Amino acid sequence: MQPVRNLVVVLGDQLDLEASGFDGFDPLLDAVWMAEVAEESTHVWSSKQRTALFLSAMRHSAAEMRAAGRVVHYTALDDPEGRGTLADQLTVDVVRLEPASLVMTAPGDWRVLESLRRVAAQADIPLEIREDRHFFCTVREFAAHVGERSTLRMEYFYREQRRRFGILMTPEGKPEGGAWNYDAENRKAFPAQGPGMVPPRAVFAPDEITRDVLTLVAARFADHPGRLDTFAWPVSRAQALESLTLFIDERLPWFGDAQDAMWPGEPWLWHAHLSAAMNLKLLHPREVVAAAEAAYRAGHAPLASTEGFIRQILGWREYVRGIYWTQMPEYARHNALDAHEPLPEWYWTGDTSMACLADAIGTTLENGYAHHIQRLMVTGLYALLLGVEPTDLHAWYLAVYVDAVEWVELPNTMGMSQFADGGLMGSKPYAASGAYISRMSPHCRACPFDPRKRIGADACPITTLYWDFLMRNETTLAANPRMALQVRNARLLDDEERAAISGRAAAIRRGEVGANA
Repeated sequence: MQPVRNLVVVLGDQLDLEASGFDGFDPLLDAVWMAEVAEESTHVWSSKQRTALFLSAMRHSAAEMRAAGRVVHYTALDDPEGRGTLADQLTVDVVRLEPASLVMTAPGDWRVLESLRRVAAQADIPLEIREDRHFFCTVREFAAHVGERSTLRMEYFYREQRRRFGILMTPEGKPEGGAWNYDAENRKAFPAQGPGMVPPRAVFAPDEITRDVLTLVAARFADHPGRLDTFAWPVSRAQALESLTLFIDERLPWFGDAQDAMWPGEPWLWHAHLSAAMNLKLLHPREVVAAAEAAYRAGHAPLASTEGFIRQILGWREYVRGIYWTQMPEYARHNALDAHEPLPEWYWTGDTSMACLADAIGTTLENGYAHHIQRLMVTGLYALLLGVEPTDLHAWYLAVYVDAVEWVELPNTMGMSQFADGGLMGSKPYAASGAYISRMSPHCRACPFDPRKRIGADACPITTLYWDFLMRNETTLAANPRMALQVRNARLLDDEERAAISGRAAAIRRGEVGANA
């Protein structure tokens, strides 16, 4: 066997053939290392769709690398010589291949990074970790941004990014349209008759590679959540580009108006469905943002929709990645609200009589997807109000969504959704009563619970828990200027009603309310 100079480690979320790990790659001297291992589907109870997407995309990427003349040492999940973990597999392959050094693009998971560092140290072999170019902002640049401010807020980071890269800016250096943020125009609910004719999502029929993966996942992870017969995600660079084109052409013009709205049985709506392809590195955020801005400049999409979409990528996506890598590993242990309730078991089945949660969890298990409001203001809201242990909810989100990679999922859960970081990421908890669900969807019409009631047999559990949340966390929340009014309203409740709210909230936590269909 010819000696290997650099063994380039490629993980399942690093599928860009031009990634920094390949800089200086010589097909005659270097080789690629990839491995499918059970641990990446079992350290959290990964859904079948999520596992299938990663494995199929990895196999398609490996085939493209081989076609480009690169030597790829690839261990499949069902390989009898497979070792089950990335660390164990790399350890035996380093002995077998005897590379002079290991090279990799920076991973998106602290756990994986630390395990691979240990492998290199134990093998006494150099490990070169290179910058991940799939972002606008490097971790060092974000750290410098953090160091210049006493308080972190995404909006200011986002404006800085807009100026730096000249995105949606006028020749005079002003924000396009005169405002930085068009959120106020992007919070509409659907009319009574619903969203109207929504274009079908981009779907990709499984090819032979994907069919083999689906068969393997169905057999190997039969007891894992979710289903595979609906699998239609892009698994290659070409398919990801097609998804981007379809979104820009068919959905972007209407994305903004109802990006926060929900409708039963309509999981896709006007959303982009591009996050999985971006997080696997099949799409670069720069090309996605450029395509959206070009659509606006050509008069194809309105400014509010375009700005709202770009803000999610240039602003929020970059911001959470910076939070993750500047705050780990301590960030994963935060629990500012001292929440310790277990995650309800029906989060894994959707078996609940609460219409909004049944719909959001149902589409999650069916498709490995739910849009951001279903995640933040339905599944996340309920867990926040119930007082679920943040790490339990983190494990659920990481397991069930196809676009979940820890660098993006953990801060969104611990910071934005659960306020476990005490306000590092966001200025207030995203706490709301059932009235929010009623305003942004028709779910409450078909639900046995009344969003206007906080006590009584037909009181909405979300509304009950909302008032209980304010009462339980009164001291902490009273110090937050954006929560002070809500806390004052809770203090106006008389002792009898407060006791009734607490009692019903306790029954909800025991699973006596809303826990079965």
